[in-house]
Amino acid sequence: MKNRHPVIGGYVLPGLPHPLLVPEANPGWSRLRQGFEQVRAEIAESDADLLLIYSTMWPSVVGHQIQADPEPEWVHVDELFHDLGSIPYKFRMDADFAADYCRQCRDRGLQARTVAYKGFPIDTGSVVALKLINPDNRIPATIVSSNVYADRAETVVLAKSAVAALERSGKKAIAIVISTLSNRLHQEWIKPEEDQVHSLKDQEWNAKILDFLKAGRLEDTAQLSRQIHREARVHKVVNFKPFWWLASVMGEHNLYTGTVFGYEAVFGTGSAVIGLRRATRAARDLEFDEESPERYIGDRNVLGPSSDSMSGWSSQVQVASQPPGEA
Repeated sequence: MKNRHPVIGGYVLPGLPHPLLVPEANPGWSRLRQGFEQVRAEIAESDADLLLIYSTMWPSVVGHQIQADPEPEWVHVDELFHDLGSIPYKFRMDADFAADYCRQCRDRGLQARTVAYKGFPIDTGSVVALKLINPDNRIPATIVSSNVYADRAETVVLAKSAVAALERSGKKAIAIVISTLSNRLHQEWIKPEEDQVHSLKDQEWNAKILDFLKAGRLEDTAQLSRQIHREARVHKVVNFKPFWWLASVMGEHNLYTGTVFGYEAVFGTGSAVIGLRRATRAARDLEFDEESPERYIGDRNVLGPSSDSMSGWSSQVQVASQPPGEA
């Protein structure tokens, strides 16, 4: 009998500080705060041993970084919205899991390292999420960075390394992605009551993503990530990575039920609080086109042409071989 998957649920959470620091300034920000509180209640009722966080607001350039300070403590001020005030924090991290996650990444061909020193700048999104969904530090966390040059293969392997570490530890985890949907900010300061999603195109793509996730179509969303990125994301990051990681860490299929706890504009971005749980029946039984690598081999083609077509992608990865006799 196959063992139960170690990731028992997943969430997509926005990372800007407004729902934490000034929810009363805008009705939409207040509704997002209520969504966070619903997530907090669900997590409190779960039997999770770990909060596994992938934050797009923690960019790394050389490989992947994993937070391993067992008790990071600091006062955080968001680099863009410092006028909203300071966020003092003291968190509880699972340093042992972080170390094994790092080992699993290296074993699969990734560059990875742990970070653990006083004053390390934990990103706004992770600070906001942990303050709102785990305020008493009842469940330890692990945070991994989002490498700005990582392609799909590398991101998939990063997620599978986390699953391997969880299986070794015997722990059950909640997977959390810190990311907006559309991520275009207003270019001029606005009054809180004037906030809205940056553009109609962003709003339309956000609605499509929400429809997919409400239907439990996580892998479909991951497969469409490049198109979503072209349409609704600022091109400061190579690809729309969060759903690659989340689908790979939870399971690359559509066997989920989705709940949208809140969707609002936060300074122009499309910010949503979304939950995913396993279901007994897939939303749709589709054939996925992209392969699922187990190891990462070769350097990233950072200076090469656009990876949208993914030409030559198969030469970059080693795909798990099929059992004998299978087509």
